[in-house]
Parts: sequence; structure tokens; C-alpha cells
Amino acid sequence: MSIPFSNTDYRIPQGFGNLLEGLTREILREQPDNIPAFAAAYFENLLEKRAKTNFDPAEWGAKVDDRFYNNHAFKVQQPSGATEPEEETTTDEEEEAAAAAVKIQAAFRGHKARKEMREMKEGSTEEQEME
Repeated sequence: MSIPFSNTDYRIPQGFGNLLEGLTREILREQPDNIPAFAAAYFENLLEKRAKTNFDPAEWGAKVDDRFYNNHAFKVQQPSGATEPEEETTTDEEEEAAAAAVKIQAAFRGHKARKEMREMKEGSTEEQEME
């Protein structure tokens, strides 16, 4: 429940919403009688899985939530001492050439489509004249 005219602004920690969604999904699926005990067992199970597999759903959820704001969240971390590969950069001339190629291709496709339509119209008028 929120307070309508409160000037406090609390932020939900990254990944927390994802954890609560998982808990809610399991509660709706299982329909337990004792929800607090079920939640405790759910989080204990989650902690055991995290210890065994080194997969933290809260961290993963934070990355998923952050994907819209930071595109580097899913990049694989380079081991220390490894150099980053050089990124391919395009020059303005290459971009202009690519844009020109797209325009030429579009013009050719339009020409080809108009030619096919003209041939179809001529074929249909010849058939009508024969009848």
C-alpha cells in the first residue's frame, strides 16, 4: 500500500522483484495453506541451489531488469590480462555507400515490380481481345 502524498521515494533493489515474482508464481501453483512457511522453504531451496550451481537468480534478474538501460549487462567478462578484441568501425563513407546501395536495390525492385505488373496487364488485355 502506498501513501498518496508521501515525499519518500523507496527503490526496490535490483533482482528483488524477480525473486518475488518467482515466489508468487510458486505460491499460485502450489496453493499452500501456510504461505510464510512455504516462502521460507522456497528461499531455503533457492539458497541450496545457488550454493550448488553458483547461479544467483537475484543477480540474473538484476541483469534482465537492467537490459533496457545498460546493454553491456550480458557481455561475457574478459579474464584479467586478456585484451579486448578490436571493434569494427565504419566510416562515414562506408555508411553513405551502404545507404546508396539500399536506395539502388529499392529502385531496382520497384522497376522489376512495375515491369511485372505491366506484363500482367498486357497479358490480361490480350486474353480479353481473343475472347
